[in-house]
Amino acid sequence: MESDFFAYMYRLKYIERWSLMRNTTRESVAEHSFHVGLLAHMLCEIGNRVFGRSLNADRAAAMALFHDATEVFTGDIPTPVKHHNPKMLASFREIEAMAAERLHSMVPEPLRAAYGPLLGIPSESNDSHSTAQREDNELHVMLKAADLLDAYLKCLSEVAAGNREFAVAKVEIEAKLASLDMQEVNWFLDHLAPGLGRTLDELSRSES
Repeated sequence: MESDFFAYMYRLKYIERWSLMRNTTRESVAEHSFHVGLLAHMLCEIGNRVFGRSLNADRAAAMALFHDATEVFTGDIPTPVKHHNPKMLASFREIEAMAAERLHSMVPEPLRAAYGPLLGIPSESNDSHSTAQREDNELHVMLKAADLLDAYLKCLSEVAAGNREFAVAKVEIEAKLASLDMQEVNWFLDHLAPGLGRTLDELSRSES
């Protein structure tokens, strides 16, 4: 039996983010998912190699690739709209869960157990206290940080391009990142984030 699962996943490149903002560079959900995958992997490896943790960076990257998969049905709902009030957020979460179920139903039966957790489908056999579940919960923290970090880097890039539309968002997201109080995030911001605000000529000069 044929499956349309990947046909839908590939359509994430048509879903635009930041729809309420004037952008100098447009960004699709597919691009965002790739960036979050890079960031989640990097944050885990920073945790492992700089701070002595034992995080599964490969698993975190896989989770990131699918973390916004439901937006192929819902579109990217801007944060101010989604979080306007608790009722609005609850309604969106319900729609998101239905979208996840729909996507999961498209996955061929032999593969559903693998992709269910990546799509946020709770398994009846999942023990919330199992080692695997605890590890995934830990990775979700890194994933949330990577998601927020990508939004910050988008703001940084837009502001560096002279687009004041993102100036307030940049300050607000900086505060959210600081409130996480995560050593991996702070290390990334100190060592890897500054280059995102540089032009290609500036990057080239820094290498010489």
